[in-house]
Amino acid sequence: MNPFDPQPILASLPLLPGVYRFFDDSNELLYVGKALQLKKRVSSYFQKTAISPRIRLMVSHIARIETTVTRSEAEALLLENNLIKSLKPRYNILFRDDKSYPYIVLTGETYPRLTYYRGATDRKHQYFGPYPNSYAAKESMQLLQKIFRIRTCEDSVFRNRTRPCLLHQINRCTAPCVQLISAKDYQTDISNAVLLLQGRHQEVEQRLRAAMESASDAQYYEQAAALRDQLRALHTVQQKQFVESTGSATDADIIGLAQLDELVCVNLVMVRGGRHLGDKSFFPEHAENFPLNEVLQAFIAQHYFSKSVPPLLVLEAEFEDSMLAQLLSEQAGHTVKISKAAGERKQWLEMSQRNALLALQQRKAQQGGQRLRLDRLRDLLAMPDLQRIECFDISHTMGEATQASCVVYENLDMRNSQYRRYNIAVLSETENSGITPGDDYAAMRQALTRRYQKLAAGEGVRPDLILIDGGLGQLHTALEVMHELGLNDLMLIGVAKGVERKAGLEQLIFPDGAAVQLNSDDPALHLIQQIRDEAHRFAITGHRAKRGKARTTSSLEQISGIGEKRRRSLLTHFGGLREVAQASIEQLSQVDGISKALAEKIYQQLH
Repeated sequence: MNPFDPQPILASLPLLPGVYRFFDDSNELLYVGKALQLKKRVSSYFQKTAISPRIRLMVSHIARIETTVTRSEAEALLLENNLIKSLKPRYNILFRDDKSYPYIVLTGETYPRLTYYRGATDRKHQYFGPYPNSYAAKESMQLLQKIFRIRTCEDSVFRNRTRPCLLHQINRCTAPCVQLISAKDYQTDISNAVLLLQGRHQEVEQRLRAAMESASDAQYYEQAAALRDQLRALHTVQQKQFVESTGSATDADIIGLAQLDELVCVNLVMVRGGRHLGDKSFFPEHAENFPLNEVLQAFIAQHYFSKSVPPLLVLEAEFEDSMLAQLLSEQAGHTVKISKAAGERKQWLEMSQRNALLALQQRKAQQGGQRLRLDRLRDLLAMPDLQRIECFDISHTMGEATQASCVVYENLDMRNSQYRRYNIAVLSETENSGITPGDDYAAMRQALTRRYQKLAAGEGVRPDLILIDGGLGQLHTALEVMHELGLNDLMLIGVAKGVERKAGLEQLIFPDGAAVQLNSDDPALHLIQQIRDEAHRFAITGHRAKRGKARTTSSLEQISGIGEKRRRSLLTHFGGLREVAQASIEQLSQVDGISKALAEKIYQQLH
């Protein structure tokens, strides 16, 4: 193979901003970078002598260079970030992308609902957060319920209540559904909840105290006592939940870093409205041998370009990339300041750095155990280069809502972002295609075919080992699929639960029919159990969600002539779908909007 000569392409590069990409001789993407001047930046890789061993190794593999000119360095940064996230180059620092963070939402109805939410935002609702995890968001919701007793029920339940629910009885809701609180008083509670979520707790306390004194002066003692209880609950929340601060309420993210041997951790502490919402640790891939300031810059770019950004990011040192702060400000619609920790913020940063170091120590201990397990499995299978394992499982209830799962284990960890679920089509009266309900072999065939037909076409990542949750029958089905796809060289093993179906008694089924039962304390078995159990968990959660959705879809929605208004009238009149199904044609026709003919149609559909 001829060595790569960069000079022809370097000579043609412009002194303009843009993005460059390095490829090896197998067309695999090695690295993506941005440049203010493409010619100078790309040339530097081939002119420097005092470069790091990592860069020298990367340069030795370059076989092709591609560039894209952009209008500005900011545009180049955006393109670089998008390419890194989508293509995951081998030599770039990579952070796992959390699809969405949880928020607390106050809906836009007359009597707003307090709820927990992930996903795209809607302007008619108010969103607070984001929160680092679901536990922090739900804990904050419980505190707001305790202080202001805001409703959390679904709108369909709220509209059809005729008496207060249990939450009202335990003093967690003021029961606006049955008008036990006026719209004005309920809006006052909502307003105070918003102020508290914004960190303006002193203003909330002043409001509650003034209202309590006013009620007491007017001899409305029950109302004054309720306001007193709200004040007490608020004081408890302040003592437990608010970061000590001498200034005004602050929205900030504190970003701490720690390094332990070859591992790096970025710890993100979220403070919103002066409240410490919690923290989250990130472990970048390919970050070894990178300076920590480059790790930090990669984190800010990859983490915030698709998420909301607070007005303040607090770091250990001065951040020199003002262009990145400007770009974040434009995206967020408000000024984003990237600041060195000073004063009380330094205490926040020290807390974040301690969290990062603790997370690294825990990660190191976990990886030691994982490495032992993987090495033992490599020895058992005589596969010294074993890295990537994919595992499949099928879940259904008597053939209903069949789902297949595929989970991925690579680099000593489960790779959640690479998990996939497959809805398995089944035969029905209206559909002629699909599998017979309950046919696990056919379901496995469908899932494996859909998973690996792209690999057979030259796309996707090749696994070193495929685990099939099941016995010899499932394994033979998998072997047939691989033979049909021309992937006969992939290693497959069945994991059977054994005769007694107890943990520790699993058998490994090999393609030649041989069965091996490992000792219950064998590290290789522990790794296989870990991956198999994760595939089972992922399959069954998807199956339950699919089954629950199917069962909660009202049968009335399938009847032509029954819209939202008539369906609500029927459910309100009879109290539920079961009661509607038990009603006679005469009883159905007594509901407003339901004619005799439509009542007969409903009766026939539900019987």
